[in-house]
Amino acid sequence: MQKSVYVRDMFASIAPRYDATNRLLTGGVDERWRRRAVRELAAPHGGRVLDLCCGTGDLTFHLARTDPSLRLDGIDFCRPMLDGAEKRAQRVRGAQIAFTLGDVMALPFEAASFDGAIMGFSLRNVVDIGATLHEIRRILKPGARFVNLDVSKAPNALFRRAFELYFYHVVPLVGGIVGGSRAAYRYLPQSLTNYPNADELAGRFSSAGFSQVRFVRLGGGAIALHVGTA
Repeated sequence: MQKSVYVRDMFASIAPRYDATNRLLTGGVDERWRRRAVRELAAPHGGRVLDLCCGTGDLTFHLARTDPSLRLDGIDFCRPMLDGAEKRAQRVRGAQIAFTLGDVMALPFEAASFDGAIMGFSLRNVVDIGATLHEIRRILKPGARFVNLDVSKAPNALFRRAFELYFYHVVPLVGGIVGGSRAAYRYLPQSLTNYPNADELAGRFSSAGFSQVRFVRLGGGAIALHVGTA
């Protein structure tokens, strides 16, 4: 089975309990990381922002709460995830939010049409990271930022071993029970195995044409927040 099809079906299977499981597995710290990502994006007042692989819309709704003037688009290729996002959007008054079913490797948007783009815990799941970064840069206006938040490989060996024990053993166990799919929560940690470390990913940003590339390590380095300017 193609990776993209497997990932889509896997996320569909865990969509109903995805948010609750994330909060449990991180003790709610993932919400603090998302707030930091939104601050790093520094989207202009009234600007248009794209939430890539938006899932049920966590980052979209953080952006809406931070600045209700933003025009927000979320895109994801998993229909059940978008169903959850659209239900949440019904409870948000005054926000300008639209969700689209689509693939981040072939974005259905015109070039230079967004004032910012953001992605949370998803880049390691795409088939081709380089192609995805080029496509993101294409839809950004000159000077707009792309912020990526994802799991990373901690530089400290002792902390890395402790995190890997949790990520590769505890997450599949707890995620399988709470999230409803042991297979899904076995896959999610494994997706880190071939994912670039923070320095390597910064190089991929630069190769895709982003400038002023930098990253911030969070959670002891087990999380990395990358920023690039189109």
